[in-house]
Amino acid sequence: MYRFLLTPRWWGINVFAVLAIPFCIFMGSWQLSRFEDRVDNHQQQEDRSDRARTAAARPLEQLLPVDKVTSGRQASARGHYDTGHQLLVPGRTLKDKHGERQGFYVLTLLRTDGGRALPVVRGWLPGDASAKADTAKVPAPPKGEVTVTGALQASENQGTDGVQAADASAPGRLGMISAASLVNIVPYDVYDAWITLSDTQAPLRAVPPAAAEGSGLDLKAFQNLGYTGEWFVFAGFVVFMWFRLFRREVEAAKDAALGIGESGQEGGVAAAGDAGAGRLGAGQEAVGHEAASQEAAGQEAAGQEAAGQEAAGQEAAGRAEAVEDGGSGEGQGEAAARAGKF
Repeated sequence: MYRFLLTPRWWGINVFAVLAIPFCIFMGSWQLSRFEDRVDNHQQQEDRSDRARTAAARPLEQLLPVDKVTSGRQASARGHYDTGHQLLVPGRTLKDKHGERQGFYVLTLLRTDGGRALPVVRGWLPGDASAKADTAKVPAPPKGEVTVTGALQASENQGTDGVQAADASAPGRLGMISAASLVNIVPYDVYDAWITLSDTQAPLRAVPPAAAEGSGLDLKAFQNLGYTGEWFVFAGFVVFMWFRLFRREVEAAKDAALGIGESGQEGGVAAAGDAGAGRLGAGQEAVGHEAASQEAAGQEAAGQEAAGQEAAGQEAAGRAEAVEDGGSGEGQGEAAARAGKF
């Protein structure tokens, strides 16, 4: 019954199933490990952020370049603010007791002793960066040489939350905080990093540091989790299809053994044809018997008619003889006797 498993077709099916199932399980396990790594990185980043808030500030040069480890660390730099290049970063939200509110960042460049400038986000204000009533609330930066301390952040890119395209027609606006967007605005070099101050001037509010890119539970992490489920579903589907094909072949083999497959159907059709032919022959034979019976009845009726005609002829002959013998009494008596006989 199971000899079909040795056919070339089933060899191909079995080889495919044997290779596909481990592959799907391996890919699902790999995607699951990617999700777990992202969860671990997110937890580690939160732990580092908690330690960074309480750790002592380190010089900026010691923390560059910014990576997952140094992002969020407290950095310090010394220099003086460039009051002529104060910029507003519109379209930024901040959470507070009233929920998320729309506002803008206030960014000022700090000219360090090394000659390069460090973008410093001095704080956040609610409102519209293009409205004079809201921008009038921005306090002036401190004058003279200052030392700033804040959370170190990596340069933004097009995928960063809140980033908008820079409006070239609006001076004093900046859509993305990065060295690439500032190089055409200021006439000096800029660090490929920025800091957000923890101590701000009123009415500015401190901007909390953002998690390093690729360290949080973003959409990619949940995509890995979704891919994990898909690969395991694929493995189960391969097992299901193999079992379904196997069961169908077994049932076909049983039907063939019992003669109820295609050959059995052909035999049934032939038997039905023979039975129909038999019934047709029987009907024709019955019709033949009926015709023979009718023919015999016709012959019998013809015999009776012939007998009647013979009797009528004898009667006519007797009458003629009586007329011929009518002259004598004896002849008449004989004729009467004959007539009585008839």
